[in-house]
Amino acid sequence: MIYSQSDMKYELITVLPGDTTPAKKKSATAKIEKIVNILEGKIDKVNDWGKKELAYPIKKNNSGVFLIFDLELSAKAAKELLSKLRIEEELIRHLLIKQR
Repeated sequence: MIYSQSDMKYELITVLPGDTTPAKKKSATAKIEKIVNILEGKIDKVNDWGKKELAYPIKKNNSGVFLIFDLELSAKAAKELLSKLRIEEELIRHLLIKQR
């Protein structure tokens, strides 16, 4: 899919279950990178915040592994990314924030 609009900067925050192994974390990171590349976006940086306790249970998980991606995407590609992340079973939560 090719999008011609100018790219904007986004921050993608993803939460994996607290019992995620390093191999599953690497797999989830690779899947997100693949989706972004298909949408002709660019990942500037990936931050691994590690395992954190959640304020409230999400899908029966009391802790989660946080991964933060700094992205450059077009607005249409960002919408497509969100729709693809909704069906990812490895993620228990995600949030895409437009940067200024």
